[in-house]
Amino acid sequence: MHDKRKSRVGLPVFLLGSAMMIAGVSVGVSGQQTEEKKPVVKTRSYAGGRDPFKKYEPLKASDKRPGAVGVPSIQERISLYKAQKSAAMNARMPAPKPTTALLLNEIQVIGISRTPRGYAAIVEATPIHLSYVIYPGEPFFDGQLVAIEDGRLIFRRETVLTNGRRERSVEVKPLRQANAVGSMATAGSAESSASTSKP
Repeated sequence: MHDKRKSRVGLPVFLLGSAMMIAGVSVGVSGQQTEEKKPVVKTRSYAGGRDPFKKYEPLKASDKRPGAVGVPSIQERISLYKAQKSAAMNARMPAPKPTTALLLNEIQVIGISRTPRGYAAIVEATPIHLSYVIYPGEPFFDGQLVAIEDGRLIFRRETVLTNGRRERSVEVKPLRQANAVGSMATAGSAESSASTSKP
């Protein structure tokens, strides 16, 4: 009776093991049949340099020289500034300075004053006739205010070229000189104050 139990258990185990072995062999055979030996073709790529077996030919100088990228109009820059400001307000971030819409050649230095925060400059945007108080580090569309000295402002101008490079240069803006109308107005006010002081 004990031998019958062993034979009943042994036979299914034997059949299961042989079925697994046959399945493994067939998978191996099918894997070997689908793999074909492909010839390895070695090709050289000369994308990184020139072909060493060709005669050297110097590069031709291109007639196109990289130039400055065109600057958008003042209205386009103002609309871009408004979009940046609304996006910053929606993201609860500090709004960009209004001077980011101005070019360096569109401002005139009206005056320089000393504040508790340091030197400040009063500039006028000539296209829109608005005045701003600016401090060192103030961004502009094509540069940044670097320093304020006694009679001048020092800017770092950044020019973007068509090939993607950026050129940086230093630009100095002096105080705006008083024109004839302004000097007459100050002289007239001085005379009127002098005449009122006399009895």
